[in-house]
Amino acid sequence: MLIKLEKVSFEVALNLTGFGKFNILSFLLCSSIIMGMAFELFSVAYLVPGSACELLTTSNQQGLMAAVPLIGVIATSHFWGYLADTRGRRKVLCFSMTLGFFTGGLAALSPDWITFSIFKFMSSSAVSGAFALSMTLLSEITPEAKRSNLIILTSSVFLCCSGLMAIITIPVLPLEFSYYVPVLNIYFNSWRVLNLIFSMPCAISAIGLFYSYESPKFLLSVGRESEAMKIMETVFVINNNESKEHYPVKSMVLDEYNVTPTAKGFFASMKSQTVPLFKPPLLKNTILLAFTFIIVYICMHPHMVWLPYMTDGFMNSVERGDEGVNFCQRLRNSQNVSVILTEDGCAMNEFALTMVFAVSVLLAVVNTIVSTIINIFGRKRLFIFIQVNINCFTSRNI
Repeated sequence: MLIKLEKVSFEVALNLTGFGKFNILSFLLCSSIIMGMAFELFSVAYLVPGSACELLTTSNQQGLMAAVPLIGVIATSHFWGYLADTRGRRKVLCFSMTLGFFTGGLAALSPDWITFSIFKFMSSSAVSGAFALSMTLLSEITPEAKRSNLIILTSSVFLCCSGLMAIITIPVLPLEFSYYVPVLNIYFNSWRVLNLIFSMPCAISAIGLFYSYESPKFLLSVGRESEAMKIMETVFVINNNESKEHYPVKSMVLDEYNVTPTAKGFFASMKSQTVPLFKPPLLKNTILLAFTFIIVYICMHPHMVWLPYMTDGFMNSVERGDEGVNFCQRLRNSQNVSVILTEDGCAMNEFALTMVFAVSVLLAVVNTIVSTIINIFGRKRLFIFIQVNINCFTSRNI
């Protein structure tokens, strides 16, 4: 007869569930969530130039359209983090992905750039916390020995998303069809189809989350131990193809921190979790992390959003035979030429999109390599080394 262990720490109990099909499916689900988030945030890189011929947008308007998703992320990320810590990771992610799908899909029916921007703000706000929450969910259901590997692979999926969007754009955006929709006074054409395609990962993720399980660590942290144990037994069964009776844990404890009662009321509860971040001893770390993330996003977001635009403008300039001009002048000339509307005037250069895909894959490979050596050099040292070298390289090429 199997003697089951009592009062086992959560990490030990999780390790005893093994690593198998459940963890692989969880990785695929979290990758789909991150893909849905990335597609919503960075789709403007392809939809803004693709819609320019129909919506007749100026350069300034296109810049505002491209900036809207980042505004949504900054405005609502903390809200989603709070909900996940109080309502559960799975429930919040499922609602987030569902809302992202509907609002992102509705952007395909926009009659003008303002309506498009409003829907993109709503969709980006809906998925703004998806990256952090999916990573949290994945780490809380993956044994410690395999956790880092799956996190690395998932972050590499995120870096590949821009390239995947470029590959999808190549055959879809040049399609020559246009159906007038009198109710909305719009022409349903290729860029609107592309918008709907980009919103599909959110729908797939929402369906997957509906059939998935809540984080047992979260359930344990809010005192729902019996539910957490049932999930751990289910994970054991899926991974090992054995009866749940063979799972050697009867009860478990979360020894990382003590659960404190939450304040009554939505705003009081949010305040009780937020205010301590801006007081010692957490204030210093809050400032450092906020500053670091600001710097990283300032560098990363323009690259993800504007790389397709820049490569497209550069390649169009090269194909026109522009000579004696620098990079900025090539982009400016391409913008001036694009004002002249043609049948395929808003189709993007295929070679440029292929270059975007290649760069995205390269970034994913480099990310995987860097992540595997992080334990050798240390996170802090490696981060400083990368940032200093990027700064030196950028300064040299200005």
